[in-house]
Amino acid sequence: MSAYVIFVRKTTHDEQEMQTYAKLAGEARGDHPITPLAFYGDITTLEGDDAEGAVILSFPDIEAAKAWYYSDAYQEAKKHRNLGADYQVLLIQGV
Repeated sequence: MSAYVIFVRKTTHDEQEMQTYAKLAGEARGDHPITPLAFYGDITTLEGDDAEGAVILSFPDIEAAKAWYYSDAYQEAKKHRNLGADYQVLLIQGV
């Protein structure tokens, strides 16, 4: 069953760290079966707090999503994301 990782960027603190994150996160994709569905496009807040941007990534299943997220390469990239911005990250199973 498909799975989705959803990133919601709330506030950016350090653009340089975010540039490093973008480079490393792209490299961390490797051979993981990731399909981007939305990538920082126009965003409208319908309810709740505003967000600067959002990303939705599709995976074949929860295990594939976790394998990518917990990979050494993505965990290294994540360090820069955490220094550069405040995010909420969700993993949700599809139907």
